[in-house]
Amino acid sequence: MATARGLRHLLTCSRWRRGRGEAPQSRALAAVVPGVSQVDNNSDFLGKRPHRRHPGILHLPCVEVPPALAAAAQSLLLESSMPNVEKQVQALTNYLWSRRLPVEPEELQRRAVHLEEKFLENPDLFQVEEKLREAVLRALRKTTYHWQELSYNESLSLVYMAARLDGGFAAVSRAFHEIRARVPEFQPQTLMDFGSGTGSVTWAAHSAWGQSLREYMCVDSSAAMLVLAEKLLKGGSESGEPYVPGVFFRRFLPVSPKVQFDVVVSAFSLSELPSKADRTELVQTLWRKTSHFLILVENGTKAGHCLLMDARDLVLKGKEKSPSDPRPGFVFAPCPHELPCPQLTASKPLACSFSQAYHCIPFSWSLYPYLRTRRSKKRKSSRW
Repeated sequence: MATARGLRHLLTCSRWRRGRGEAPQSRALAAVVPGVSQVDNNSDFLGKRPHRRHPGILHLPCVEVPPALAAAAQSLLLESSMPNVEKQVQALTNYLWSRRLPVEPEELQRRAVHLEEKFLENPDLFQVEEKLREAVLRALRKTTYHWQELSYNESLSLVYMAARLDGGFAAVSRAFHEIRARVPEFQPQTLMDFGSGTGSVTWAAHSAWGQSLREYMCVDSSAAMLVLAEKLLKGGSESGEPYVPGVFFRRFLPVSPKVQFDVVVSAFSLSELPSKADRTELVQTLWRKTSHFLILVENGTKAGHCLLMDARDLVLKGKEKSPSDPRPGFVFAPCPHELPCPQLTASKPLACSFSQAYHCIPFSWSLYPYLRTRRSKKRKSSRW
């Protein structure tokens, strides 16, 4: 058993109808006293119950990947015969968790100006402008995070599958569990997964709403990832029957602005975009494609937290409204409010995250038969 470290932040925005009486009052109070929580912490609403029994906390037992998915993943990894798979998986895992956001051009320019002013405090060292420029560039290279786009080919896709398939399935399952627990009557028929990768969202959605979902749209820019996801659905082969019917694979988002999906998911994709402008455009596009719930999942790091809070603010501002769907959005989970995040407004900002236990897929990094013989007299002692 393992725990999805920090569960990778969850943000669920919704166009679903709010319960009567709750939302308008919350919005009014927030408008009157902006930035102040309206929860009365002095009231003994929990009684003698511990805080972990808070009625707003929804627990999901230890998640287990469907046996068919685990078997297909194990089969594909064994067939690949890649050397040092375990080391590659650990290296990719460490890289993804330590990854930071790319530096914006404006921030890079600000740093360059600051360094130039600092160097000019000692004009004798940089009498030539060219030397000053070279010194600034050297300093920027040493102090700036060098973000690189990941290109998933066939081998890297397999490594990603071994590193994140089970944890990603658990994280998204937690998000779906919150919706099912709080809105049991919601029965989605269509789902779109942007940045679908290995297809773990499709499997989790099928586990949650398999009886009602009839269409799953998987969108990923990597052709190798799409092929891998399709193989996983077919039990590790290219010609088998898909375990989940109604799954379609595309490399680009649907162009028509009228096409909407009951549930739209983007897990670990915002962090793959090179700039804030690209992330803003993507969130706006995904929100236009959303009929009921938009679910965003990222790593449980400060960078992941900031990404989701930016997306949250973008949706709540309501500037991006579809002409065919003018309904406003609100935060459905995990936060019960739409005020500024106290974790980011603190003097020392902290990352907000959630954990979800799950059973790891027992990948076998080194499988080989062996025979051991010995030249000696056979002992009569126990064989064990």
